[in-house]
Amino acid sequence: MSQARLIQIEADILGKNNGYAAANRARFAEAGILALNLVSSPGSGKTTLLCRTLGMLAGEFPCAVIEGDQQTSADADRIRATGAPAIQINTGKGCHLDGHMVGHAVDHLHPADGSVLFIENVGNLVCPAAFDLGEAHKVAILSVTEGEDKPLKYPDMFAAADLVLINKTDLLPHLDFDVDLAMANARKVNHRVRLLKVSARTGEGMQAWLDWVRGARLMALSGRPSQAAE
Repeated sequence: MSQARLIQIEADILGKNNGYAAANRARFAEAGILALNLVSSPGSGKTTLLCRTLGMLAGEFPCAVIEGDQQTSADADRIRATGAPAIQINTGKGCHLDGHMVGHAVDHLHPADGSVLFIENVGNLVCPAAFDLGEAHKVAILSVTEGEDKPLKYPDMFAAADLVLINKTDLLPHLDFDVDLAMANARKVNHRVRLLKVSARTGEGMQAWLDWVRGARLMALSGRPSQAAE
């Protein structure tokens, strides 16, 4: 297959996905739902962080979760144990979620109006960067067990993120990870990105992360058509 044909196929796939993503985004806006696309490498601690987040937000406003993995429902089971509704998407050999998958998941999940919908993408810093899901923000999680150069190696993902969480900071005493260097590298590819240091284990930075979620949710509610018309 020629290079030109490959490029055309890729453009067609992304174009079709963007249509699904636009429909999702309109649906979320109509319902005042804040959709967050959580992206990271495998093993970054996304699910543990999300479980702690859901526990701390319990009773404050409704939350729901779409879990993306190649196989198993283990992460969705962990999320449901917090009391939050969750649905699992298994992508098989696929390395990312797409707009169509998310739309179908929302049909079954029925997130409440005014809720926060956390979309935990497949662990991968390459493919998910290219696929819009209709989310309001991408949130990239970078664990201190990874390299400080991850933002430079995978610039598309960090350039697309509005927030980067430097996770597992409780492990810093046992590692040579340079937090300041990691944050500087993230800003090299995205000078507007916000960065927070967090630990689901100790609670460090969790209030700042929750405050960011709360603020983003208020923005989603203020942009809701029915609210704007009042």
